[in-house]
Amino acid sequence: MDTYEAISRRKTIRDFRQEEISMDIVKRLLDAGLQAPSHDHLRAWQFVIVHNRSKRRELIEQTIKPRSRDEAIAMVSGWGLTSELEREMYLDAIPKQFSMLLNAGCLILPCFRQTTPLLQPESLSSLNAFAAMWCCIENILIAAASEGIFGVTRIPSEEERATIKRILNVPTDYEIPCYVALGYPQESAARAKQVKVSVDERMHLNIW
Repeated sequence: MDTYEAISRRKTIRDFRQEEISMDIVKRLLDAGLQAPSHDHLRAWQFVIVHNRSKRRELIEQTIKPRSRDEAIAMVSGWGLTSELEREMYLDAIPKQFSMLLNAGCLILPCFRQTTPLLQPESLSSLNAFAAMWCCIENILIAAASEGIFGVTRIPSEEERATIKRILNVPTDYEIPCYVALGYPQESAARAKQVKVSVDERMHLNIW
């Protein structure tokens, strides 16, 4: 598939078929991720694949509280969101946080080495490893789209991260930026509408 086509096809999906992703494909996706640029050229990235379903349920049950649509409405209203597209996305996403991770064909916890406190950076350069990890994740998502596989990322809270690291035995000098849930979408899978953006309206030549 053409690169631009794969980028265009990549969509956030939270409704998955009950179908595993073969380990050969998972390895291809991770290999694509490992081609991403890294600030130090060392690519100090590791990936925990939570393949065992009982282990996955144990992880999710200890980190995520299932929420109803009514709870989602209360949360979104409390945030003061006014954009209908943004509200629609969160109202679909919040009640699916538990199920999308549990039912995904593959659940990946990407990890990157971070030697200084992630949330107390001394400068932007302190976040280089964090930024590079997201380049890796984007490569995985685009490669997945080329395979007809879609997914979603979920950023864990501080408490969640500590629990994930404990359950999965992640070394203390590694951080987890997100869950990456990948899978084959259900035919009825909801796809959030995106705000249409014009490149010409976002470009500033020489000066803003």
